Amino acid sequence: MLTQPSHTIIQVALPLPLRRTFDYLAKADIPADLLQPGARVKVPFGKRQMIGIIHSTSLHSEFSAAKLKTISAVLDDELAIPQPLMKLCQWAAEYYRHGIGDVYSHALPTLLRNQDNSWHERTELWRITQKGRLIGLDQLRRANRQIQALELLREHPQGLHQPVLKGLGVERATLNALHKKELAEPLQDQQQRTPWQREILLAESALTLNPEQQHALDQIRLSNAFAPVLLEGVTGSGKTEVYLQAIADCLKRDRQALVLVPEIGLTPQTLHRFQQRFAVPVVSIHSNLSERERLTSWRKARFGEAGIVLGTRSALFAPFEKLGLIVVDEEHDLSYKQQEGFRYHARDLAIIRAKQENIPVILGSATPALETLHNARSGRYLHLLLTRRAGSAAAPQFRVMDIRQKALTHGMSPELLSEIKQRLKAKQQVLMFINRRGFAPVLMCHDCGWFKECPHCDHRMTCHSSPARLHCHHCNHQRAIPRLCEHCKSTDLRPIGMGTERLEDNLTALFPDTPVIRIDRDTTQRKHALGRQLDRIASGEPCILVGTQMLAKGHHFPKVTLVAVCDIDSGLFAADFRATEHMAQLLIQVAGRAGRGDDKGLVFLQTHQPGHPLLQTLIAQGYGPFATELLQERRLMGMPPYGHLALIRAESTNPKQASDFLHQVSVALQATAEQLNVEIWGPAPALMAKKAGRFRFQLMLRATLRPNLQNMLRFSIQQVEDNAGHRIKWSLDVDPVTLD
Repeated sequence: MLTQPSHTIIQVALPLPLRRTFDYLAKADIPADLLQPGARVKVPFGKRQMIGIIHSTSLHSEFSAAKLKTISAVLDDELAIPQPLMKLCQWAAEYYRHGIGDVYSHALPTLLRNQDNSWHERTELWRITQKGRLIGLDQLRRANRQIQALELLREHPQGLHQPVLKGLGVERATLNALHKKELAEPLQDQQQRTPWQREILLAESALTLNPEQQHALDQIRLSNAFAPVLLEGVTGSGKTEVYLQAIADCLKRDRQALVLVPEIGLTPQTLHRFQQRFAVPVVSIHSNLSERERLTSWRKARFGEAGIVLGTRSALFAPFEKLGLIVVDEEHDLSYKQQEGFRYHARDLAIIRAKQENIPVILGSATPALETLHNARSGRYLHLLLTRRAGSAAAPQFRVMDIRQKALTHGMSPELLSEIKQRLKAKQQVLMFINRRGFAPVLMCHDCGWFKECPHCDHRMTCHSSPARLHCHHCNHQRAIPRLCEHCKSTDLRPIGMGTERLEDNLTALFPDTPVIRIDRDTTQRKHALGRQLDRIASGEPCILVGTQMLAKGHHFPKVTLVAVCDIDSGLFAADFRATEHMAQLLIQVAGRAGRGDDKGLVFLQTHQPGHPLLQTLIAQGYGPFATELLQERRLMGMPPYGHLALIRAESTNPKQASDFLHQVSVALQATAEQLNVEIWGPAPALMAKKAGRFRFQLMLRATLRPNLQNMLRFSIQQVEDNAGHRIKWSLDVDPVTLD
């Protein structure tokens, strides 16, 4: 039964894992102009109150008016999610087949998502009272701070905000004392919006561009409407300077810029560089900020107070008053893909947002993703190349060391140790790259070969030395290091292989007079820890850096002249079809840390596979020809970018349940798949079949044409939901970047 047209039906999207909206009635006393799509509302849902977003309004509902509940309150007098951002969220929900309420929630800071806070910034406005105007200052002769505060308030009878008073040296305790004496009073006041001044943009002068950089900037300047640009530049070629000058042009047009970076660790140093260059407010948005800090940055972007917003993938959903440019730095990075829940790709959504808002978007990388490179080479994107390093820095040389049958010292060849000694003697810095945390990948019994596996995952537990423990990096399970072998009771348990901790210890023993600085997730957990370590490196003192891929991205270490990759073989033979691409990108990125200053750089690679053809192509010819060979392989396989994928993942504590569930889904999809020319592969166990105590299987859908796959997914969602039981946890991953 349909409701009568006299009722206004409000369709509300709630942050739930459901692909639907919920119908509510509007309260009679709520003005109609407040019931607009994008406004936050509080609604009853079951026995609780929830905060949702108005998705749309209608005159009809599939339910009778008597069954519909009424909205409790409208929380905003302005749209929390403006219409351009609503449009992006709706596109993303449709493409990734995700619940619209959960997608909307990504566009809101946590303080607005879960609480009925006002998103207007309110501060205390302190104003002098009548008694404060008349009292003689001699009555406060023993309270110099109160006298100072009272004089300030007398000079500003309209009042001063508490942050302003604090900046003038007036503490809250002083204000509270005046309030207690009835000489001053606090008032709640909505802080005024302060847009930045377009006349004063630069705090320091721009650098002089070389001809390649200038050509790239000139081409970007011609793109005032939607134009995806791939800025492909070798490491150290000055891509960031091109970004900065393109952003300056954007600010001159009184528009805002959004800059995405892949890692939180890069945000502080990039933020500092942008704040040094520009005299306009620059704010950041990422998960390491407090909830209040994120709300403040969100608000400044929303009202146009921030000229530049810098952040990780979540910053893509920030609202802007006048967005004019999007920059995606290191666009190839896997961190741009959300791997849980709403599995969006920030790079791809950045292109969609730029298209919807008709603005340019710059994708920058020394090692573009194959999909991006294919789009550029086929003419869909403007392709700009920076082939040489900026300034006087030269490209590093590569040296491949065959370590087969070679006597190694703590995993390092004599030739590598000799190179390290030479660089340190020359007062230079060395970077040792190993993409494994911990002391050793496995603790093994020397007598029987037993090793400790995680009881919850199909993976060996990593041995850590500080503090001593076995740690599964997949489910976070930890336990003490055993004293006896659980199989033969031997006490001869040995750590096998090498991680960052062990390499740090070995290098400290070999070079006792040289500081060894380890940078990985374990050493950078505390706030500002990474910044302090980077400052120490920037001092230029001779040292050895040991680190994971955290050191490979975006850092500028002018004194690093030797980069050593201890083991590159794992990426050459991994099961994931993208593994070789990711290995090459990581290798080129970490190699780019060498020789960025005046001294020449060397990249030293240790491998058991020196003749591997892809490795030889990468080193001898560079990333471009290497990518061409991989693209030819992808074309033959029908894999991205020549085919399009989606993964239906299922997991359960019972492996048969998960497998049978996906088998039923596969059977239900077969006829439609044949009509749409979509292939169904599986179900098959995931690369890590057991994780966190649950068994994981996946079903892959592949189509040559993207619209065919999207049509298939529309049908698939219903089939999956019809077959899923309460013991099955399932997810859909459109355009997966890994197959695990």
